[in-house]
Amino acid sequence: MNSKTSPSANSSRNHPANSPADPGRRDFLSATAAAVTLSGALPALASASPVPAPVPPAEASAIQAQSAPTTGNAAYAAPTEIRTIEIINLREMEGAAQKLIPSGGFGFISSAAGDEWTKRENEASFKRVTIAPHYLSGNLEADRSTTLLGTKISMPIIVSPMAGHGLAHASAEAGTAKGAAEAGTIFVAATLGNLTLEETSKASAGPKWFQIYMPADRGIARELLQRARDAGYLAMMLTIDDVVGSNRETDARNHFRTPLPTGNFSVNAPYAAKHNLGWDDVEFIGSVTGRPVLLKGVLSPEMAADAVKHGCAGIQVSNHGGRQLDDVPGSFTALPRIVDAVRGRIPILLDGGVRRGQDVFKVLAMGGQAVALGRPVLYGLALGGWKGVDAVLKHLDTELEMTMRLAGAKSVAEISRSYLTTPA
Repeated sequence: MNSKTSPSANSSRNHPANSPADPGRRDFLSATAAAVTLSGALPALASASPVPAPVPPAEASAIQAQSAPTTGNAAYAAPTEIRTIEIINLREMEGAAQKLIPSGGFGFISSAAGDEWTKRENEASFKRVTIAPHYLSGNLEADRSTTLLGTKISMPIIVSPMAGHGLAHASAEAGTAKGAAEAGTIFVAATLGNLTLEETSKASAGPKWFQIYMPADRGIARELLQRARDAGYLAMMLTIDDVVGSNRETDARNHFRTPLPTGNFSVNAPYAAKHNLGWDDVEFIGSVTGRPVLLKGVLSPEMAADAVKHGCAGIQVSNHGGRQLDDVPGSFTALPRIVDAVRGRIPILLDGGVRRGQDVFKVLAMGGQAVALGRPVLYGLALGGWKGVDAVLKHLDTELEMTMRLAGAKSVAEISRSYLTTPA
């Protein structure tokens, strides 16, 4: 999910705060997720071995005191447990997480726009391309480490920007940032997170980028960007596909209004989006921060070529997890032509539908440098706090290692289109 999702998830930019009189709150707040134990929620994920013991209460309390939103709604029963989880596959996590996340919050995270065709197509597009193994390679290992914009990470997998992590777990963005750091990769913080940029930054020493929804007021935008720079965020990512709200019908059915705050904005000065983004905004972000600027939401080779022309440091091929405009292509379907247009001049990331190590392998083989993982990260956060996020990322990395070993690739740099049998 991408930010707003994340996977984006954010609702506050499209909806006013929930009022006590809102009839939709009854179903939304009825779930008492914190009372559900992990062993009861994970029949598909648990093995025959005993469920690991939870984090000692003192440690859990310390982490939650450090990372819980400074303001919020106590009636929203987000999960609170921090514990190790065992994963069979990322798809099965969704049903387990649904048992823990309050219904309105789960609907917001899991759903997409319109008929949700693009959301489904994101996953389906990977199955139209198959892997051509290079057997008898003689390789004993598969090195998944890589470097993005000068930062070395343990795997070509980062956490995609998503708002509203507090809908999935009480630790919110702090829990996700800590989990990403433990896995040795990059966490991308969203403009509309439940915690402030500073709170999220202090939660872990791992590398972090900042994703911005450009505010309409340039003064507010400047202040926000300067805060991100001063808090140590290494790169800035502009989401370009959110100039108007989308028809997220699940939220309408649930009468969903987030009860949680957006940490970077006050009640007296709420976020107001800019609806006419242009290349001058890209230049503005770079000039204010002095940081590399990436574009998120690229789906055409023309846009990719323009990003290079205008000095972007990278792009993220994305349809917002299907959450913005339905009936656009799956991200992986769009990738080959974008790679051909960029010609290796800037790194290309991809989000949308990544659920297997084979998916990551195919993105790398097609010419991408990394994937950005969305919804499964929030499901892991719900199931185990930061330890769940760490487990999700490492599980996907383990599947990638398996795929590389079986396909005969000894490093990320070695993977090319020669490892694919079917053109996208």
